[in-house]
Amino acid sequence: MSDTRQSVTVIGLGPMGRAMTGAFLDHGYEVTVWNRTVSRADALVARGAVLAPTVEEALASHELVVLSLTDHDAVYAVLGPAEAALTGRSLVNLGSDTPEKARAMARWAAERGAVQLTGGVTVPPSGIGRAESSVFYSGPRQVFDRHRPALEVITGRTDHLGEDPGLAALMYQIGMVMFWPAMLGYWQAVALAGANGLKAADILPHAVETANSLPDFFSFYAERIDAGRHTGDVDRLAMGMASAEHVLHTSADAEVSTTLPTAVVELFRRGMDTGRAADSFSALVELMAKP
Repeated sequence: MSDTRQSVTVIGLGPMGRAMTGAFLDHGYEVTVWNRTVSRADALVARGAVLAPTVEEALASHELVVLSLTDHDAVYAVLGPAEAALTGRSLVNLGSDTPEKARAMARWAAERGAVQLTGGVTVPPSGIGRAESSVFYSGPRQVFDRHRPALEVITGRTDHLGEDPGLAALMYQIGMVMFWPAMLGYWQAVALAGANGLKAADILPHAVETANSLPDFFSFYAERIDAGRHTGDVDRLAMGMASAEHVLHTSADAEVSTTLPTAVVELFRRGMDTGRAADSFSALVELMAKP
């Protein structure tokens, strides 16, 4: 096993794994790679990466092992047959999954003599290797500190959230909780625009302006929510309900999908049914926390 700090094994060569391997090679790292589809390594081998014929040999090559696999089930499937080679390895698990599965994976690794850092990558493959990009990490701080130079090759910003291996997965999922509905909201807007003869480019300035206004709303409501204060002094749930229904009716009139606006209206209606009509629509946080 190589003991140099500038050495790493990357397991999983999808777009993210290939981007990370390329970043390590750009920084002069000795890189061993493994992937089930061997041909995905061809371009990286041409640049100097070493292709391990087996997972066991990939694990044996270096102490630091970056896992770029779809989820934790994929990690078990790949590492399980080679678990005897896990002893002494630091596993940086960058696959997306739930916080509980990240904690279970950390225990599984520890039982086999390895240690896991959970990572939550906040950028697409095109953001790998950039100083402004970031990854959340959680797990043993001493492992994070020892391998921080390598982690900063993946993204310039690294944020250690704590010892709990589930925290990085939680923060990643929080981002996804916001990202997917926001993008679906944009698709809904594009569909509605299209039904009225407008292109995505026609509404782009307004869409961007709307999206850019959200941070101010986040900041305004965060303090109130943490204080449990949902007074209807600046907005009311009933007002939001009326607006949500207008969105639903506008979509229906245009004969575009009403799936998303219907779900929004249903949340507002449940809030109204609990007697919170005169409160701020931030009261829906409590409804969503206790369905």
